[in-house]
Amino acid sequence: MQNYEELNKSFINGQWVKGGSERSYDIVNPYDNSLITTIQLATSKQIEEAFDKAKAAQKQWAKCTVEERREVLHKAADYLKEHREEIVSVIGRETGGSVLKANVELHLTLEFLEESIKYADEVNQMRDVRGHVEGKLNHIHRVPLGVIASISPFNFPMNLSMRTIAPAIALGNSVVHKPDIQVGLSGGAIIAKAFEVAGLPAGVLNVIQTDVEEIGDDMLNNPNYQLVSFTGSTAVGRHIGEIAGRNLKRVALELGGNSPFIVLSDADVDRAVDAAIFGKFIHQGQICMIINRMIVHQDKHDEFVQKFVEKAKELPYGDTSDPKTVIGPLVNARQMEKALNFIEQAKREGATVALEGERIGNVLTPFVLTDIDNSSEIAQSELFAPIATIIKAKSDEEAIELANDTQHGLSSAIFTSDLERGEELALQIDSGMSHINDQTVNDAPHIPFGGNKASGLGRFGNPWVVEEFTTTKWVSVQTKYRQFAF
Repeated sequence: MQNYEELNKSFINGQWVKGGSERSYDIVNPYDNSLITTIQLATSKQIEEAFDKAKAAQKQWAKCTVEERREVLHKAADYLKEHREEIVSVIGRETGGSVLKANVELHLTLEFLEESIKYADEVNQMRDVRGHVEGKLNHIHRVPLGVIASISPFNFPMNLSMRTIAPAIALGNSVVHKPDIQVGLSGGAIIAKAFEVAGLPAGVLNVIQTDVEEIGDDMLNNPNYQLVSFTGSTAVGRHIGEIAGRNLKRVALELGGNSPFIVLSDADVDRAVDAAIFGKFIHQGQICMIINRMIVHQDKHDEFVQKFVEKAKELPYGDTSDPKTVIGPLVNARQMEKALNFIEQAKREGATVALEGERIGNVLTPFVLTDIDNSSEIAQSELFAPIATIIKAKSDEEAIELANDTQHGLSSAIFTSDLERGEELALQIDSGMSHINDQTVNDAPHIPFGGNKASGLGRFGNPWVVEEFTTTKWVSVQTKYRQFAF
């Protein structure tokens, strides 16, 4: 059995190394604040070393055969499967996630890893393009980008890290990865261990355990990366995009969301409520794709509110080691205070409390607020908490207008009995993803995952991620002497 608490170090050039900073960070279980492990933070000098090693290692890794790369990916997946029970426990304790959430996270991690095996042969391919000069052969090559800088969040740290790491490695790149230090084990150390056991050459994957206070923007300003992949808030994403753009680096940004869940006039309310309960309260609402606004046609509004509240107040909450628990803790006290402030402000602005939750330690039980103005702060903010806001729409057309009235455009959902019309309306919503008769939290390794507007740039998923993590190169071969004008 692997004791993952002992992997409380950075992983640089194939070695587990203690951070060089005088500062350390205690990773705690957000449910009871019990200590999981303590990590000595890595320094800017160690960041620089990681990028140097990654640059050198990538040159050799890119020369490996498809079979060699696939073998490493297979072995990494086998490791995660072999240690499933211990890994699920770490995910639950670090993230405050339920047993269901932790199992889903590991399942998605494996899906991203196994899907990357399928397109490992997309790199170092060449295709011919018809010549424009007599005797000229045009060869278009797809080659690895080089070094990928990866920064992942606290909420689903393992699969959102693997979503970048696996395709990067599969396509011949190397990676310098910084997980959120709050979840340093599931977001980084366990993944590093899996690839270490799998035989990945030293330097191809480097995991840096540190925080922004320690390193500032040094990871973003390093000259050795070609793309930065970031999942997190829109505010931080804008900052990363600004620095990357200034340095002419590529970005793959999956940012904040304000996902609408639309219940049209012909919807089946019972089915809509079932979907909304899951799509609002999984992982306490701490998901970028979570339902943030429920926009309900006035003819269905009262019935929807009544049935939604009935289900929400029965959701079990508390210790997430109990398999029955649905609502666990928010990730930290700062997030709790933000959630409570949203609720109090909404009350002051005239929102009706259809279900009054309560704070129990780090757990916030479900709140349901109605009579919400779509222009209010609570409707326009990413809540990341078990707070359901329900907005009444006068018509189906107004529901679509309200759904689009946000700076974000990640996910969305529509409930209707007319599937053809539902898809027509889905195309009118300015979001990267729309789901008919489902909730907003959907992900898979073979779909184009990503957002519009302030919700990000780029697309993950096969084959779209191949374009993101490789580059094309034109090599022409002149087979006949070319006559020049002078």
